[in-house]
Amino acid sequence: MPDSLLKVPLLKVEGLQAWYGESHVLHGVTFDIGRGELVTLLGRNGAGKTTTLRSIMGIVEKRSGSVRFEDGETVGKPSDVIARLGLAYCPEERGIFASLNVEENLLLPPAVKTGGMSLAEIYQLFPNLQERRRSQGTKLSGGEQQMLAIGRILRTGANLLLLDEPTEGLAPVIVQRIGEVIRQLKAHGFTILLVEQNFRFASTLADRFFLMEHGRMIDAFANSELEGRMDRLHEALGV
Repeated sequence: MPDSLLKVPLLKVEGLQAWYGESHVLHGVTFDIGRGELVTLLGRNGAGKTTTLRSIMGIVEKRSGSVRFEDGETVGKPSDVIARLGLAYCPEERGIFASLNVEENLLLPPAVKTGGMSLAEIYQLFPNLQERRRSQGTKLSGGEQQMLAIGRILRTGANLLLLDEPTEGLAPVIVQRIGEVIRQLKAHGFTILLVEQNFRFASTLADRFFLMEHGRMIDAFANSELEGRMDRLHEALGV
């Protein structure tokens, strides 16, 4: 990625704090993402990765610090306003509506900006979804539900995608397919913040990595530095 793209971050997070009730979860999280970049948050369960995504989207009970998107401050704004700026969140639990079929699930989120993918483009990316478009969303396989969850946010026109554990619980062949899709999205111009425990999967995709522990960023490195950080990652991730 050209250095010029990384000099003006699309997303800049500084000193981000977050709480669930009385529980203080994030402690001064700071990082940035360049336009068109794919950044991965690594860390064990409970490290604060999902809370970071939720805090960026404004869907935690309390947060402070700074989250700037396209150089505009979003802390203090409600989540629906943040979504309309061009951020989209694909949660780990996927959130497929059981009462809707595949196509209805895809058409449900409103477009927040111009430039979103058309239904035809989403079906081209996910041929399985076109074949199953009249099926109840929760009758799909785990891999198909993950494809549906990702496909649903592509219609919105968002240019920053927050993907939370998209490979969790999926068979290796489906993990490979999800990886191919994420590469295509990056090539399409999307900026992607990926939460992932499987750093071997992430290593084939990410430009940079941030390592989290106990709600703090403890390391940051480029993909080219990954080999030299393997001992550190094994220790931090317990793998």
